[in-house]
Amino acid sequence: MDELKHLLEPITVRGLTIPNRVVMPPMGTNLANKDQTVSEALLAYMERRSKAQPGLIIAEIAAVHETGLLIDTELGIYDDRFIPGLRRLSETIRRGGAKAGVQLHHGGRECFFLLGKKEALGPSAIPSLLYGMPPKEMTLQDMAVIKEAFAAAARRARLAGFDMVEIHAAHGYLLCQFLSPLANRRTDEYGSSMENRARFVVEVIEAVRKSVGDDFPVSLRVSVDESIKGGYTEQDMLGVIPLFVKAGADIIHASLGTYGSPAGITTAPVEFPPGFNAHRARMVKQVVDVPVITVGRFTDPRFADEVIARGDADLVSFGRQFLADPDFLPKARSKRYDEIRTCIACNQGCIERLMFEGASLRCAINPETGQETAYPPQDARGRKTVWVAGSGPAGLTAAYEAARLGHDVTVFEKDPETGGQIRYASIPPFKDVYRAWIAWLEREVRRLGARILTGVELDEKRLSEGGADFVIVATGGRKLVPDIEGVDLPHVHDAWRILSGASRPGRDVLVVGGGLIGMEAADFLAGRVRSLTIVEALKTPPVSKLTSHGYMLHRRLRDAGCTLIYGAEVKKIEPGGVLVSEGGRERTIAPVDQVVLAVGLVPESRLADACSRLGIRHAVVGDAAGPRRIIEATTEGAHAAWSI
Repeated sequence: MDELKHLLEPITVRGLTIPNRVVMPPMGTNLANKDQTVSEALLAYMERRSKAQPGLIIAEIAAVHETGLLIDTELGIYDDRFIPGLRRLSETIRRGGAKAGVQLHHGGRECFFLLGKKEALGPSAIPSLLYGMPPKEMTLQDMAVIKEAFAAAARRARLAGFDMVEIHAAHGYLLCQFLSPLANRRTDEYGSSMENRARFVVEVIEAVRKSVGDDFPVSLRVSVDESIKGGYTEQDMLGVIPLFVKAGADIIHASLGTYGSPAGITTAPVEFPPGFNAHRARMVKQVVDVPVITVGRFTDPRFADEVIARGDADLVSFGRQFLADPDFLPKARSKRYDEIRTCIACNQGCIERLMFEGASLRCAINPETGQETAYPPQDARGRKTVWVAGSGPAGLTAAYEAARLGHDVTVFEKDPETGGQIRYASIPPFKDVYRAWIAWLEREVRRLGARILTGVELDEKRLSEGGADFVIVATGGRKLVPDIEGVDLPHVHDAWRILSGASRPGRDVLVVGGGLIGMEAADFLAGRVRSLTIVEALKTPPVSKLTSHGYMLHRRLRDAGCTLIYGAEVKKIEPGGVLVSEGGRERTIAPVDQVVLAVGLVPESRLADACSRLGIRHAVVGDAAGPRRIIEATTEGAHAAWSI
């Protein structure tokens, strides 16, 4: 294991020996009970990850005070009644051999429901970047109450059996707000200079240290750079981090940005390379002599080992990778790297599901995550013959789960290769990791003993010949051809032909459809064409700029000079131009020598109809049921397999 010798080396912090340098950082799950107590679902989720034997697991944010709750399913640590459940949580983490921590948190002006009731707290009455509403400016008495709340919460954590605590001073929450000139406009000793803005954080650390004693490690998570215009910089933070260590911080967890920062950099999308933030951890190490944890799209333990070996950091946080594959570390220990399911940084099941849907944690490529209590064990009751039609995300996930459960599985793919829509989705810039995921999934399906037949279509004739106990219809969708005059002209192509290389890009290109297919087709074309226009019928962008990948797409297209037109209908395609209607007025966009259709898919349901006619038990999943993202496709595929 020389290739992991640095990563697997123990490290001792204030008397606590952490068995290796792999950290599972705190990640919100929404799995707690609605009274903020520890739920069975949260314990099952954490137990699954503790089995991988990382060195340190820091449980998700726990509210130190009721005024700091982001949601009702955030863990609570603001009262003694939470201690029994938290003790079960710490015991669950420690059972696998990891050391157990918990993150102490106050949301400040990011507490949406409290903002609405005008009860949220902040250093100044400056509106939240996320929600646009101002908090109540904290008085000195308010600050004293919250400081004591952090100290009391740390005491409870120790009583509950945790080995350490982490103070959350990153990502735009209360303590980070005190550090930020964007949120802190105070004129007293807690405002103006960076040192003054850091004063409250220093006092919180001192209070926590006093409450837990000298033999209990305290970590501090900070955003080394606020990564937003007008926010604090790396140099600002490096000037005050020594003050935090002097106050009692034993570990610096070096993160980046806030949830108001562009591009969702706190949960960086696929555009950011693994380890992109490691150099900031190295900066921190140059100003303090305590262990530093780095974080930022880490997926490969070998690369993490290199980061530690070259002195960038002392420990490495693998956040979303623990969601994609909780077994990645045991697999690496036994050199089974090709079996690791690598996070694709899509954010669909984790941060976007939590923030935009208010739902509990999932993973788009691992249906077990967040469903541990429902996840069926191996060896199905009664081996069945299962046929899967289609090998996209839904079909291959269904095949994987059915084969894992012990069924006899055959996948029928009418095309020469597997992947479905992912074959095309992986072609635009930065998306090759999607193809790598599908290749992994195909390997695993075969490793589990399933057969994959490419170039073979499952049709009604084959169904009628018998042999299947259960059919999973994952046949995807047919390309939607809009009813537009001129759509059959020779310079009109669909996005799939452009992405696959079947049709060469023109010079002046107009894309019909501003959804993800259209945006990513345009992203692929940018730099290859002279002019680029997207016309979308909806008045607002179907691809939200609030998502990390959506923001990056919009920015790249803007920088490439792409014109995006919303609320417009394409009326007619002509040899040299396109007639569009905007707000009741018509105009011709010209010159246009190529039109790319990207208006989506309609479900391919013929096989499902055949199953119904023949009385064959079946399930319809993925795009065959309707337009789907990866997370819906894989969830439906897994549930279909579980229902056999």
